Amino acid sequence: MAGFKMKKKQLTHAMFVAPSLLFYSFFSVLPILIGIYYSFTNWNGITRKYSFIGFQNYKKMFTDQRFLRAIRFNIKYAFILIVCILALSIILGLLLNQKIWGKSFFRAAYFFPAVISLITTGLIFNQIYGNVLPELGELLHIEFLKKNILASPNTAMYGILITHIWQGVAIPTVLVIAGLQTVPEELKEAAALDGASAFQVFRYITIPFLLPVISMILVLVLKDGLMVYDYVLALTTGGPAGATESITMLLFKQGFEELKFSYAISQAITVAIVIIAVSILQISLTNRKKVYD
Repeated sequence: MAGFKMKKKQLTHAMFVAPSLLFYSFFSVLPILIGIYYSFTNWNGITRKYSFIGFQNYKKMFTDQRFLRAIRFNIKYAFILIVCILALSIILGLLLNQKIWGKSFFRAAYFFPAVISLITTGLIFNQIYGNVLPELGELLHIEFLKKNILASPNTAMYGILITHIWQGVAIPTVLVIAGLQTVPEELKEAAALDGASAFQVFRYITIPFLLPVISMILVLVLKDGLMVYDYVLALTTGGPAGATESITMLLFKQGFEELKFSYAISQAITVAIVIIAVSILQISLTNRKKVYD
Protein backbone atom coordinates (compact mmCIF):
# COMPACT_ATOMS: atom_id res chain seq x y z
CA MET A 1 0.00 0.00 0.00
CA ALA A 2 2.84 2.39 0.87
CA GLY A 3 4.52 1.61 -2.44
CA PHE A 4 1.30 2.36 -4.32
CA LYS A 5 0.94 5.73 -2.55
CA MET A 6 4.56 6.60 -3.37
CA LYS A 7 4.06 5.79 -7.06
CA LYS A 8 0.84 7.79 -7.12
CA LYS A 9 2.65 10.74 -5.54
CA GLN A 10 5.48 10.51 -8.08
CA LEU A 11 2.96 10.32 -10.93
CA THR A 12 1.21 13.43 -9.60
CA HIS A 13 4.52 15.30 -9.46
CA ALA A 14 5.37 14.18 -12.99
CA MET A 15 2.00 15.40 -14.30
CA PHE A 16 2.65 18.85 -12.81
CA VAL A 17 6.18 19.01 -14.22
CA ALA A 18 5.41 17.54 -17.66
CA PRO A 19 3.67 20.61 -19.25
CA SER A 20 6.49 22.98 -18.25
CA LEU A 21 9.14 20.49 -19.35
CA LEU A 22 7.34 19.97 -22.66
CA PHE A 23 7.06 23.69 -23.39
CA TYR A 24 10.67 24.32 -22.36
CA SER A 25 11.91 21.49 -24.55
CA PHE A 26 9.83 22.61 -27.54
CA PHE A 27 10.59 26.35 -27.34
CA SER A 28 14.15 26.29 -25.95
CA VAL A 29 15.99 22.98 -26.31
CA LEU A 30 14.64 22.02 -29.75
CA PRO A 31 15.46 25.41 -31.41
CA ILE A 32 19.01 25.20 -30.03
CA LEU A 33 19.49 21.72 -31.48
CA ILE A 34 18.03 22.81 -34.83
CA GLY A 35 20.30 25.88 -34.80
CA ILE A 36 23.36 23.72 -34.17
CA TYR A 37 22.40 21.57 -37.16
CA TYR A 38 21.90 24.57 -39.47
CA SER A 39 25.26 26.04 -38.39
CA PHE A 40 26.89 23.25 -40.40
CA THR A 41 25.00 24.23 -43.56
CA ASN A 42 24.85 27.18 -45.99
CA TRP A 43 21.13 27.83 -45.43
CA ASN A 44 20.08 31.46 -45.99
CA GLY A 45 17.02 31.27 -43.74
CA ILE A 46 14.44 31.27 -46.55
CA THR A 47 14.95 28.66 -49.25
CA ARG A 48 14.40 24.96 -48.76
CA LYS A 49 17.58 24.07 -50.60
CA TYR A 50 20.84 24.10 -48.68
CA SER A 51 24.03 22.07 -48.49
CA PHE A 52 25.93 20.54 -45.59
CA ILE A 53 29.31 22.33 -45.44
CA GLY A 54 30.76 21.04 -42.17
CA PHE A 55 32.89 23.44 -40.13
CA GLN A 56 33.34 26.06 -42.87
CA ASN A 57 31.17 28.66 -41.07
CA TYR A 58 33.20 28.22 -37.88
CA LYS A 59 36.50 28.50 -39.75
CA LYS A 60 35.34 31.59 -41.63
CA MET A 61 34.47 33.63 -38.54
CA PHE A 62 38.03 33.58 -37.21
CA THR A 63 39.27 35.38 -40.33
CA ASP A 64 36.20 37.65 -40.65
CA GLN A 65 37.41 41.16 -39.71
CA ARG A 66 33.87 42.39 -39.14
CA PHE A 67 33.17 39.61 -36.66
CA LEU A 68 36.52 40.13 -34.92
CA ARG A 69 35.84 43.88 -34.64
CA ALA A 70 32.46 43.15 -33.04
CA ILE A 71 34.14 40.76 -30.58
CA ARG A 72 36.73 43.41 -29.66
CA PHE A 73 33.94 45.95 -29.15
CA ASN A 74 32.00 43.59 -26.88
CA ILE A 75 35.06 42.60 -24.82
CA LYS A 76 35.99 46.24 -24.20
CA TYR A 77 32.37 47.18 -23.57
CA ALA A 78 31.78 44.29 -21.14
CA PHE A 79 35.00 44.98 -19.21
CA ILE A 80 34.18 48.66 -18.63
CA LEU A 81 30.56 47.80 -17.83
CA ILE A 82 31.56 45.20 -15.22
CA VAL A 83 34.06 47.51 -13.50
CA CYS A 84 31.67 50.49 -13.36
CA ILE A 85 28.52 48.62 -12.33
CA LEU A 86 30.30 46.50 -9.72
CA ALA A 87 32.01 49.53 -8.15
CA LEU A 88 28.87 51.70 -8.24
CA SER A 89 26.58 48.96 -6.93
CA ILE A 90 28.86 48.29 -3.95
CA ILE A 91 29.21 52.01 -3.15
CA LEU A 92 25.47 52.66 -3.49
CA GLY A 93 24.64 49.47 -1.59
CA LEU A 94 26.84 50.53 1.34
CA LEU A 95 25.35 54.03 1.35
CA LEU A 96 21.74 52.85 1.10
CA ASN A 97 22.34 50.29 3.87
CA GLN A 98 23.17 53.05 6.36
CA LYS A 99 20.66 54.42 8.82
CA ILE A 100 19.80 57.61 6.95
CA TRP A 101 16.64 59.65 6.61
CA GLY A 102 14.52 58.72 3.57
CA LYS A 103 16.39 55.44 3.00
CA SER A 104 13.32 53.72 1.53
CA PHE A 105 12.73 56.61 -0.88
CA PHE A 106 16.32 56.56 -2.15
CA ARG A 107 16.23 52.78 -2.58
CA ALA A 108 13.07 53.08 -4.66
CA ALA A 109 14.54 55.97 -6.67
CA TYR A 110 17.69 54.02 -7.54
CA PHE A 111 15.64 50.96 -8.50
CA PHE A 112 13.22 52.94 -10.72
CA PRO A 113 15.37 52.74 -13.91
CA ALA A 114 15.14 48.93 -13.80
CA VAL A 115 11.40 49.02 -14.55
CA ILE A 116 11.82 51.09 -17.75
CA SER A 117 12.22 49.12 -20.99
CA LEU A 118 15.69 49.13 -22.53
CA ILE A 119 14.51 50.58 -25.84
CA THR A 120 12.64 53.40 -24.06
CA THR A 121 15.74 54.24 -22.04
CA GLY A 122 17.85 54.23 -25.20
CA LEU A 123 15.46 56.54 -27.03
CA ILE A 124 15.36 58.95 -24.06
CA PHE A 125 19.16 59.15 -23.91
CA ASN A 126 19.28 59.52 -27.69
CA GLN A 127 17.32 62.74 -27.31
CA ILE A 128 19.50 63.83 -24.39
CA TYR A 129 22.72 63.30 -26.37
CA GLY A 130 21.36 64.74 -29.60
CA ASN A 131 19.35 67.75 -28.38
CA VAL A 132 19.49 68.47 -24.65
CA LEU A 133 23.25 68.36 -24.03
CA PRO A 134 24.23 70.30 -27.21
CA GLU A 135 21.71 73.01 -26.30
CA LEU A 136 23.07 73.10 -22.76
CA GLY A 137 26.60 73.32 -24.14
CA GLU A 138 25.68 76.27 -26.32
CA LEU A 139 23.98 77.99 -23.40
CA LEU A 140 26.87 77.46 -20.99
CA HIS A 141 29.61 77.78 -23.65
CA ILE A 142 31.02 74.33 -22.82
CA GLU A 143 32.70 72.95 -25.93
CA PHE A 144 32.59 69.20 -25.24
CA LEU A 145 28.85 69.34 -24.54
CA LYS A 146 28.12 70.96 -27.90
CA LYS A 147 28.96 67.78 -29.79
CA ASN A 148 26.74 64.72 -29.86
CA ILE A 149 28.75 61.97 -28.15
CA LEU A 150 27.12 59.39 -30.44
CA ALA A 151 28.30 61.12 -33.62
CA SER A 152 31.97 60.21 -33.26
CA PRO A 153 33.39 56.68 -33.65
CA ASN A 154 35.78 57.43 -30.76
CA THR A 155 33.09 58.35 -28.22
CA ALA A 156 29.89 56.60 -29.35
CA MET A 157 30.60 53.49 -27.25
CA TYR A 158 30.87 55.60 -24.10
CA GLY A 159 27.48 57.16 -24.79
CA ILE A 160 25.97 53.67 -24.90
CA LEU A 161 27.89 52.69 -21.75
CA ILE A 162 26.61 55.68 -19.77
CA THR A 163 23.04 54.75 -20.71
CA HIS A 164 23.59 51.09 -19.82
CA ILE A 165 25.27 51.89 -16.50
CA TRP A 166 22.50 54.33 -15.50
CA GLN A 167 19.88 51.63 -15.91
CA GLY A 168 21.98 48.52 -15.23
CA VAL A 169 23.24 49.49 -11.77
CA ALA A 170 19.76 49.23 -10.19
CA ILE A 171 19.41 45.46 -9.75
CA PRO A 172 23.05 44.86 -8.69
CA THR A 173 22.59 47.54 -6.02
CA VAL A 174 19.55 45.70 -4.66
CA LEU A 175 21.56 42.45 -4.65
CA VAL A 176 24.41 44.13 -2.75
CA ILE A 177 21.96 45.52 -0.16
CA ALA A 178 20.54 42.01 0.30
CA GLY A 179 24.06 40.59 0.59
CA LEU A 180 24.99 43.13 3.27
CA GLN A 181 22.20 41.76 5.46
CA THR A 182 24.13 38.48 5.71
CA VAL A 183 27.21 40.10 7.28
CA PRO A 184 27.13 39.40 11.07
CA GLU A 185 27.19 42.63 13.05
CA GLU A 186 29.05 40.94 15.91
CA LEU A 187 32.00 40.23 13.62
CA LYS A 188 32.26 43.87 12.58
CA GLU A 189 31.91 45.02 16.20
CA ALA A 190 34.60 42.57 17.35
CA ALA A 191 36.95 43.74 14.60
CA ALA A 192 36.34 47.38 15.54
CA LEU A 193 37.11 46.61 19.20
CA ASP A 194 40.37 44.97 18.10
CA GLY A 195 41.37 48.22 16.39
CA ALA A 196 40.48 47.40 12.78
CA SER A 197 39.81 50.40 10.56
CA ALA A 198 36.60 50.77 8.53
CA PHE A 199 38.49 49.78 5.37
CA GLN A 200 39.91 46.66 7.04
CA VAL A 201 36.44 45.65 8.23
CA PHE A 202 35.14 46.13 4.68
CA ARG A 203 38.01 44.22 3.08
CA TYR A 204 38.33 41.25 5.44
CA ILE A 205 34.74 40.82 6.67
CA THR A 206 32.22 42.48 4.36
CA ILE A 207 33.76 41.50 1.01
CA PRO A 208 34.08 37.73 1.81
CA PHE A 209 30.39 37.62 2.76
CA LEU A 210 29.50 39.55 -0.41
CA LEU A 211 31.41 37.20 -2.74
CA PRO A 212 28.33 35.09 -3.66
CA VAL A 213 26.48 38.28 -4.62
CA ILE A 214 29.50 39.66 -6.46
CA SER A 215 29.78 36.39 -8.38
CA MET A 216 26.14 36.66 -9.42
CA ILE A 217 26.57 40.30 -10.47
CA LEU A 218 29.66 39.46 -12.52
CA VAL A 219 27.82 36.74 -14.44
CA LEU A 220 24.73 38.91 -15.06
CA VAL A 221 26.69 41.98 -16.14
CA LEU A 222 29.07 39.93 -18.29
CA LYS A 223 26.08 38.45 -20.10
CA ASP A 224 24.54 41.91 -20.55
CA GLY A 225 27.82 43.31 -21.86
CA LEU A 226 28.44 40.53 -24.34
CA MET A 227 24.82 40.46 -25.54
CA VAL A 228 24.07 44.19 -25.64
CA TYR A 229 21.56 44.94 -28.41
CA ASP A 230 18.68 47.20 -27.34
CA TYR A 231 20.86 50.17 -26.39
CA VAL A 232 22.88 49.88 -29.60
CA LEU A 233 19.68 49.67 -31.66
CA ALA A 234 18.11 52.70 -30.00
CA LEU A 235 21.22 54.89 -29.90
CA THR A 236 23.47 54.13 -32.90
CA THR A 237 22.23 51.02 -34.80
CA GLY A 238 25.89 49.99 -34.92
CA GLY A 239 27.31 53.24 -36.23
CA PRO A 240 29.00 55.55 -36.83
CA ALA A 241 31.06 53.63 -39.40
CA GLY A 242 30.42 50.34 -37.60
CA ALA A 243 32.22 51.54 -34.44
CA THR A 244 29.46 50.28 -32.11
CA GLU A 245 28.35 47.19 -34.02
CA SER A 246 28.01 44.65 -31.22
CA ILE A 247 28.01 40.92 -31.83
CA THR A 248 24.23 40.69 -31.36
CA MET A 249 23.66 43.56 -33.80
CA LEU A 250 25.97 41.84 -36.27
CA LEU A 251 24.10 38.54 -35.87
CA PHE A 252 20.77 40.25 -36.52
CA LYS A 253 22.03 42.05 -39.61
CA GLN A 254 23.71 38.98 -41.08
CA GLY A 255 20.83 36.66 -40.29
CA PHE A 256 17.82 38.79 -41.26
CA GLU A 257 19.16 41.52 -43.56
CA GLU A 258 22.06 39.89 -45.39
CA LEU A 259 20.48 36.39 -45.37
CA LYS A 260 23.59 34.67 -43.99
CA PHE A 261 21.47 32.75 -41.53
CA SER A 262 23.63 29.66 -40.96
CA TYR A 263 26.77 31.79 -40.61
CA ALA A 264 25.04 33.99 -38.03
CA ILE A 265 23.95 30.90 -36.09
CA SER A 266 27.52 29.56 -35.97
CA GLN A 267 28.70 32.90 -34.57
CA ALA A 268 25.92 32.89 -31.96
CA ILE A 269 26.80 29.35 -30.84
CA THR A 270 30.48 30.28 -30.52
CA VAL A 271 29.69 33.36 -28.42
CA ALA A 272 27.28 31.34 -26.23
CA ILE A 273 29.99 28.75 -25.53
CA VAL A 274 32.44 31.51 -24.57
CA ILE A 275 29.90 33.15 -22.22
CA ILE A 276 29.15 29.81 -20.54
CA ALA A 277 32.85 29.00 -20.13
CA VAL A 278 33.73 32.41 -18.68
CA SER A 279 30.72 32.31 -16.33
CA ILE A 280 31.71 28.87 -15.01
CA LEU A 281 35.29 30.11 -14.48
CA GLN A 282 34.05 33.23 -12.66
CA ILE A 283 31.80 31.24 -10.34
CA SER A 284 34.48 28.65 -9.56
CA LEU A 285 37.05 31.35 -8.72
CA THR A 286 34.72 33.28 -6.41
CA ASN A 287 33.46 30.07 -4.75
CA ARG A 288 37.00 29.34 -3.55
CA LYS A 289 37.11 32.51 -1.46
CA LYS A 290 33.54 32.98 -0.31
CA VAL A 291 32.55 32.53 3.34
CA TYR A 292 30.05 29.82 4.28
CA ASP A 293 27.84 30.30 7.28
